[in-house]
Amino acid sequence: MEWVEITGRTVEEAKDAALDQLGVDVDDAEFEILEEPTRGLFGKLKGEARVRARIRPTRPRPKTRRTNNNNTRRGPKGGAREGNREEKQGNEAKGNKPRSDRPQRARTNQPKETTAKETPMNADAVDVDLTEHTRIVTEFLDGLVDAFELEARVEVASIDDDTNEVRIEGRELGLLVGQKGYTLNALQELSRTVVHRKVSGNAEGRVRLDVGGYRQRRREALERFARQVAEEVRSSGVQKALEPMGSADRKIVHDAVNECEGVSTISEGDEPRRRVVIVPD
Repeated sequence: MEWVEITGRTVEEAKDAALDQLGVDVDDAEFEILEEPTRGLFGKLKGEARVRARIRPTRPRPKTRRTNNNNTRRGPKGGAREGNREEKQGNEAKGNKPRSDRPQRARTNQPKETTAKETPMNADAVDVDLTEHTRIVTEFLDGLVDAFELEARVEVASIDDDTNEVRIEGRELGLLVGQKGYTLNALQELSRTVVHRKVSGNAEGRVRLDVGGYRQRRREALERFARQVAEEVRSSGVQKALEPMGSADRKIVHDAVNECEGVSTISEGDEPRRRVVIVPD
């Protein structure tokens, strides 16, 4: 995934602008701070912040090690304590010293040295390309359609060199979209979790989901709305702030307005209340 380089008055402003350009949320992006503004007299910022950003490659979740606690015998209300007390009495009867009376080995705070035999947890990690990444998501959605017994099919469309869109097409798919697309967004997160489980390394590229053409219809509606507001701003000469929206929707608005003459866009506010402002040139 290619990096984009963005500048802003502050680092946070540059990061927000990068999210707008990439069309993803902050959790799906990674940043490198190339330059920070300096503070001059009276704390006034001098210069600009410059950051690099790209869509974060899909990474596996770290595996947690489970401990077995079955050795503790628990009975009604304090059974575990009573069992420990009986064991301690039995040891004392045999002449064994309680643990607290045994000499303790001195502990140090020095870090454990790493030996050549120790290997990183991801030493055997295997990356997959966009084709395999897409196949995993497609397989997951095929199983989902079968589980819900829906009359639907799963198709794949290439958006660009780094992005594929997996689409569920069929009848009565509102269940998978949900109010304002909330269920569809949840499916996107589930598919990412599935990839985390199946891929030990990075899953290259980006795979986004659509159900029944919902995202395409919303994209077209946003573009029409953005152009309409852009024309109003150009005619009146008065800027207008749109309602808060996600980074993917903000990117659609930015791209649509940038095709119009006499107007431009900026973003203001913090997530999740960040919004696009259309301003006259």
